[in-house]
Amino acid sequence: MNNLIETYKILIDRVSIDFVRYLHDKINWDNRLIAILGARGVGKTTLVLQHIKMYNEVEKSLYVTADDFYFTTHRLFDLAKEFYQNGGTKLYIDEIHKYNGWSVEIKNIYDLLPDLQIVYTGSSILDLEQGGADLSRRKVEYHLKGLSFREYLNLSLHLNLPSYSLEEIVEGKVKFPYREYRPLVYFKEYLKGGFYPFFLESDDYTIRLKSVLKQVVEFDVPTFAKMNISSSAKLKKLLYVIAQSVPFKPNFSVLERELGISRNALPDYFMYLEKAQLITMVREKASGIKILEKIDKIYLNNPNLSYALTDGDPNIGTIRENIFIQFLQELYPIFSSSTQADFEVNGYTFEVGGKNKTSHQIKNIENAYIAKDDIEYANMREIPLWMFGFIY
Repeated sequence: MNNLIETYKILIDRVSIDFVRYLHDKINWDNRLIAILGARGVGKTTLVLQHIKMYNEVEKSLYVTADDFYFTTHRLFDLAKEFYQNGGTKLYIDEIHKYNGWSVEIKNIYDLLPDLQIVYTGSSILDLEQGGADLSRRKVEYHLKGLSFREYLNLSLHLNLPSYSLEEIVEGKVKFPYREYRPLVYFKEYLKGGFYPFFLESDDYTIRLKSVLKQVVEFDVPTFAKMNISSSAKLKKLLYVIAQSVPFKPNFSVLERELGISRNALPDYFMYLEKAQLITMVREKASGIKILEKIDKIYLNNPNLSYALTDGDPNIGTIRENIFIQFLQELYPIFSSSTQADFEVNGYTFEVGGKNKTSHQIKNIENAYIAKDDIEYANMREIPLWMFGFIY
């Protein structure tokens, strides 16, 4: 245990608190059991270490990662009990899904050590959901997304720009330091390589992103779904097909023929990729019909994935729609519009396009706006696309 404590203190000393992700202040850190979930690489570990450094007594807290060699010969519950008996009050467990039987042990820690607070994180939502039933009445769950455009600016330029509500954004109230910076320059950079916080760590962003994808497709999803090697290869091929065709309109008959995945299994494959935060499915508004039969379009989860997976440059129209969806999904469900426009969000209708997009498609639609790329300022019903990146 001493080695775990030593590693923990080294990490606490090294973590910077200059920039803290948006989710931190939304978490009720007083809850006894907190789950922080999200895709690989979005910054869950850093968030937890920052919280300890800023608000906890270091000597009464402990951070461990569940794939540490220590747990090849020690149980998680025994560690928690020893830590508690020596005055510990807050236990933080990273990558919890890598510990076999984690949900049972977390439940036992919660029930048998009632004065010990537990915070756990997991890179794979898929594995975490397997154990969710045991903890559903006990845990409070939070989801961390990739960087918003606002966070990207704050992190890369050392700014402190605030977030805005959707109502404020459509009214063009986003304030930007135009005198010092031009938003479009940084927005283009963000779309290519700014969704994951590790963009600051090296010049090999795309290589690292592809490595993350490889881990998710070849390890996380197959482990959760108990796939064999053949099925895992088909999943990887399906992701590649989607990447080359986004926005992808699923045709189950064609996919069954080309990929060798049965029609009955295809909905599961799409679900696995969506829950792993590799794709985003936009659905039609419907009721009384199975939701998977109402998928309208499928996108990669964020534009950075498009640049990493697409042969050549991805379609800019798709990139614009993709990032618009990603921004708004944090707070609202998004549906394909029943009108001629693109999307319906919280009572608003949006058409997404470039600077030459006209308002013809929305002129007779109430509460309709154009989310327009390549413009700096809002004008009437035209809202700069980058402004939606200030919603979180």
